[in-house]
Amino acid sequence: MPSNEGWLDRFVDGLPSNPLFMFLARRVLVPYWAWRTPVTPQPGGPRVSIQPGDNVQCMMNLIMPLKDKSPIGRANAAMAISQYKDEIYAGLDNVGTVHFARFVIVDDNICMFSVYDGDFTNYIRDFITTIGSVFNAVVELVEEGEAVIPCEQNVEAFIEWVHARDMYQVPDLATDILKDQKGDKAGSSPDDLRKLPREVVLQLRANPNVSLGGGYRAYPGYSAAQVRQKFGVGW
Repeated sequence: MPSNEGWLDRFVDGLPSNPLFMFLARRVLVPYWAWRTPVTPQPGGPRVSIQPGDNVQCMMNLIMPLKDKSPIGRANAAMAISQYKDEIYAGLDNVGTVHFARFVIVDDNICMFSVYDGDFTNYIRDFITTIGSVFNAVVELVEEGEAVIPCEQNVEAFIEWVHARDMYQVPDLATDILKDQKGDKAGSSPDDLRKLPREVVLQLRANPNVSLGGGYRAYPGYSAAQVRQKFGVGW
């Protein structure tokens, strides 16, 4: 199909595959953008919504950098979780709004990924009130964890501590990043979509760890057995 693009358009379109341009973009252009238009890291957790359906199966992606970044430090984190696994799971059961939770070690971080219903603040408050004394063994291995230990006696501070380490969830609609940058202030100027690629780059520079969107959330309409029966697949 013939293209109506001129030579300048073709040149610009080819820049992302140009090694020299990409080198200059990483070392010069992006730092210059960041200097001219400072970006504030966005808060973690799900986006505030008054829609009840948006407060079901919310995600928490808690990233906690370990103090000891050696294999020994990671082993200590793994042992802290395994030692108190039963108590942690019992605490999650008692919260009553948690669908799913797991601990993983990624690089030099111990992470807790969970899916819960309702308000983030209530979720963390119920969780730490139930098993705060147990969770201290994990938090004491984490950078700046000593500021909130004992967790069960510093509930409000612990909620803020967790919120600061929860991943920023990039909006499902990429254009909402522009609203995040402006704080969605009343009377703010209309969104300039030409700035979107730059704002995405700057946001990912300020928030190196992000969750891409709110994730897929649903309750299966059919059981595995029903699906296999429809496809004629045996067990």
